[in-house]
Amino acid sequence: MKDKTSLVFTGDIGFDRYMYGKWDDEELLSSEVLDFLHSADHVIANVEGPVAEAEQNTTQSGVQQLLHTIDPAATKVLRKMNADIWNICNNHIMDAGEYGIRCTLREAKNFGAQTIGAGMNIDEARKPVILREAGGIGMFGVGYQRACRKADTDKPGCYSWSDLDAIQQTIDDIKKTCRWCIVVAHAGEEFTPLPSPYTRERYHKYLEMGADIVVAHHPHVPMNYETVGDKIIFYSLGNFIFDTDYQRSQFNTDIGLLIKLNFTEDEFTYEPMGLKILRGPEHVVKGDLPRIFVDVQEEEYNLLAPLSAKMLIAATKRQMTYLNPARFKDATEEEWAEHFAEPLRTGRVPGETLDFYIICPLAQKAEENEWQKSRLEDIKNYILEQM
Repeated sequence: MKDKTSLVFTGDIGFDRYMYGKWDDEELLSSEVLDFLHSADHVIANVEGPVAEAEQNTTQSGVQQLLHTIDPAATKVLRKMNADIWNICNNHIMDAGEYGIRCTLREAKNFGAQTIGAGMNIDEARKPVILREAGGIGMFGVGYQRACRKADTDKPGCYSWSDLDAIQQTIDDIKKTCRWCIVVAHAGEEFTPLPSPYTRERYHKYLEMGADIVVAHHPHVPMNYETVGDKIIFYSLGNFIFDTDYQRSQFNTDIGLLIKLNFTEDEFTYEPMGLKILRGPEHVVKGDLPRIFVDVQEEEYNLLAPLSAKMLIAATKRQMTYLNPARFKDATEEEWAEHFAEPLRTGRVPGETLDFYIICPLAQKAEENEWQKSRLEDIKNYILEQM
């Protein structure tokens, strides 16, 4: 067993739309980005969709444009990255149905990569990756409901972030032989700077259950992090190789993070690298650390959460206007209120994701201006700029 080891985690990776064919661009990833990736013993890539032969999606309107697949030719970039572990638990892994996930698992096996978070059945989806290094490191992937479709005994899909009894068992099993446990989570609201209360509570719950680190993605923008004693939560790494028109309608989808975790049996440290997607050439280069990448503790979070919720509503309005301009371009506040109150609104799972019965009242509290008491001036400005 190695006494120490290091892992780099990426944000969202997708090779369609503006990134289609970029697997043949030798300058897609800058030398500084590659050097950072290569400095680690393992690279955990968030593979955002099935790696399968499929017709290129060129749809420009409606929800059909939100479907993603990855041409198997793109694995040459994953190989260049030394991505030996693929997180495949995400809301797009089933975009090509059972065929897509089956192809992804085959491609990973041929590539020599291990996968976490999804599989052809629930046992495969729940299976952790175990690294016999630095006292032992176990990691597994979970995804939010309902978009990360749940696997079952004879049904392909994802390990649900809501299956708390099973997650407790997975953590306990890892901790029997490993010093460290990492939960890789695909969850949280898109395009928002701070986590919703229920997302934050869920990640804290994983730490209480025995996990040491949560590394999350899905929002397509970087978010804050939070130290909890000697543990840590990275709420979102943002985009890595990903660029679409529906994301360009939002703020900060062209920046992200790589996180390097350095382990010994006694402790871990982390090193972030800021990223920038240069739109036009579609090259990923080293950038400044995102301003939102700050340790936001509970007192500050409670002050800022209403302002962040208000910004989430603004981002959701931008998204819905982009997807359905005929309905939402000139929508009144009353019409928006009706929309947010629809019980079957796409993606709604009570108390878990896009729950506007929680988000809307929280956003209204921003009018009380308690957020102005926050000492995190740069974070306040970062959020206000996106209203």
